[in-house]
Amino acid sequence: MRKKFLALAAALFLNFAPVSAEKAWTLPEHGLYLESGSKQSYLAEKIDKYFNTKPDAIKFEAPDGWNFETFDVDGVAVECLENPGAGTSRVVFQLHGGGYILPLSDVYRNFAVKQAVLADAAKIYMIDYRLAPDNIYPAALEDAVKAYKEILRRGANPREIIFIGDSAGGNLAVELSIYLRENNLPQPKVLILVSPWTTLETKMPSRKYNETRDLVLGKGSPLFDGVRKPAYAKGLKLKDPRLSPIYADLKKLPPMLIQAGGYELFLDESLALAKKAAADDVKVTLTVYPEMPHDFALILPTLQDSVESFREIRDFVNAHMN
Repeated sequence: MRKKFLALAAALFLNFAPVSAEKAWTLPEHGLYLESGSKQSYLAEKIDKYFNTKPDAIKFEAPDGWNFETFDVDGVAVECLENPGAGTSRVVFQLHGGGYILPLSDVYRNFAVKQAVLADAAKIYMIDYRLAPDNIYPAALEDAVKAYKEILRRGANPREIIFIGDSAGGNLAVELSIYLRENNLPQPKVLILVSPWTTLETKMPSRKYNETRDLVLGKGSPLFDGVRKPAYAKGLKLKDPRLSPIYADLKKLPPMLIQAGGYELFLDESLALAKKAAADDVKVTLTVYPEMPHDFALILPTLQDSVESFREIRDFVNAHMN
């Protein structure tokens, strides 16, 4: 099953443009704007093409002047990109998505450049945590804790650290923040959660009413079964707060930005996380991007909706880091 998902992921992101070694990415002023009907046709065409294109290697190349380092932390593979154009000493800790079954890839290395630019971060760390089904809960969390402690050991100021997690990485970002609180370790300054997988249950209403509208995770997508039968949860109830943070105590967590697509399977659980965070006195901002599928900004970064989501991340970080 894991090989199948790796192949599907490669196919999905085949046409994701790599970052040029000559110039780092900059946030465009405008993206591709489409009206409702043509937008869905465009999305369907693009995503269908991704799923039906043979996998091919996506090459990552650090932008000109950026330093790229890989290192090991007690068996955990960690990578670091240094942004020479940053105007701050901020640090981003990227927690990648992929249902806890897909590894860190060049898709996310390329995306890390965007995230570092948006956060005006001097460094962005990426973690290649252990994967299910061979490694179930709490393997990914344990690896994230090791990597985070190493970031602190290297001198990062927690008040300048930003967690960014999408999909399963959004789940991991919240669970890591909870772990830090419970173990009296310093929290990051903010949490950025993009299409987060905040309950591993499958009973939320949007799992049904968006079943055919989410072109990335929905019915008919090769990824559909991966979120219906989460391999990472083996041996635990799906409602367990260690897997499903909408049931966890979120008190004293950092301010969080939650972004969701209006057509994604995880829409209602993003709403539930925002509601729980607010009830627990966490500063939370939730933005739903109409008619967008799961992880739209990662998959189709040139859309106007994606540009707006990038701009929101930039503005949220700046508002809370200063």
